[in-house]
Amino acid sequence: MTTRRPLRFAALLATAVITVTIAGCVPAQPPPAPVATAVPGAPVRALHDHLAEPLTESTRHLATMTLRERVASLLMLHYPGTDAARLARFADQYEPAGLILMGDNVPASSADLSRMLETVNGERSVPLLTAVDQEGGIVRRLPWETAPGADVLKSRPAGETLTAFAQRGKALADAGIDINFGVVADQTDDASSFIYDRVLGTSAEAASERVAAAVEGERDVASTLKHFPGHGASTDDSHTTIPTSDMSLEQWTATQAPPFAAGIAAGAEMVMFGHLRYTTVDAAPASLSGAWHDILRDDLGFEGVIVSDDMLMLQRSDDPTYANPSANAIAALVAGTTLLLYVLPADPSTVGVDIDRVIDDIVLAVGDGRIPRQTIDEAALLLLEVRLDQRDR
Repeated sequence: MTTRRPLRFAALLATAVITVTIAGCVPAQPPPAPVATAVPGAPVRALHDHLAEPLTESTRHLATMTLRERVASLLMLHYPGTDAARLARFADQYEPAGLILMGDNVPASSADLSRMLETVNGERSVPLLTAVDQEGGIVRRLPWETAPGADVLKSRPAGETLTAFAQRGKALADAGIDINFGVVADQTDDASSFIYDRVLGTSAEAASERVAAAVEGERDVASTLKHFPGHGASTDDSHTTIPTSDMSLEQWTATQAPPFAAGIAAGAEMVMFGHLRYTTVDAAPASLSGAWHDILRDDLGFEGVIVSDDMLMLQRSDDPTYANPSANAIAALVAGTTLLLYVLPADPSTVGVDIDRVIDDIVLAVGDGRIPRQTIDEAALLLLEVRLDQRDR
């Protein structure tokens, strides 16, 4: 088992992180028609002066990227199937940070998956990140990985959670996977909640202990805590609606925050934001809320990657405010999200998404000042650091 290494980004940008608070929701009107432009990347020395840090491989690489390439590198996408050549062409088309693997991407064995991912990455100097939702229990993409999930672990000693996630992390790393979106830090004792079977504890104390154990055990891949700020305050399912709670911030701090704080203290590299709202903090979903991103960064001290839950879920909520995928993406980036996740079908137009259009509309938002250029640069640099760190492991 390897020793967890902190992301090099924490040292590189500890003094450069900015947070921008949204003053409400981004309008749902369609953005202007995109203009195909290629804005040159910042010169190396200007980037160096901006960050006030020594030049590194990642800053040099960033300086070669156009603005559009930097924006594209803030996406993690899904394309169905196990055809490595087709997956590689898909990645070449969009140049995302990485690919999320769903069940349809998983071949018969761990060795087959490892070979597939090696082919997809090919000779890329900056490899794609690969991620999967492997919680155990009812959320399991890799059928050969059989360590228990939360449905069992929540009633067992925390040491068994550490063991299970150590086994899980090794199995994922052996298959060529870099990131597990697998540590559920939500907590609830309400059996009617859609998340109940996936929580590691039914109290703040019990969940915190097991979340920390999961992160400590899962040393062979990057761990992700989800779904901040926590589904425990509502029983609704964010796959079909936007769960809403009027829980106060004080109540949240006592009941929902501790498992996330424990996972962060244990060294989790990523936190996934849920599409859910706490109206006493912000009327917007947390995934689009600068206030909630500030709480995670400033109050909980998280310095790693903030990843969205699947952005398509906002559209599936049937709330017209979130019908425009470009507006949602822009709002998430302004709020402070690092990595935008899209679980796409083979033809994204069937779910109302055009990834090229989303990228172009984000570029336009930088051009007209809706998104600070610094926000894009810092997020792109962080993800380059993560990708290079995975290459060098």
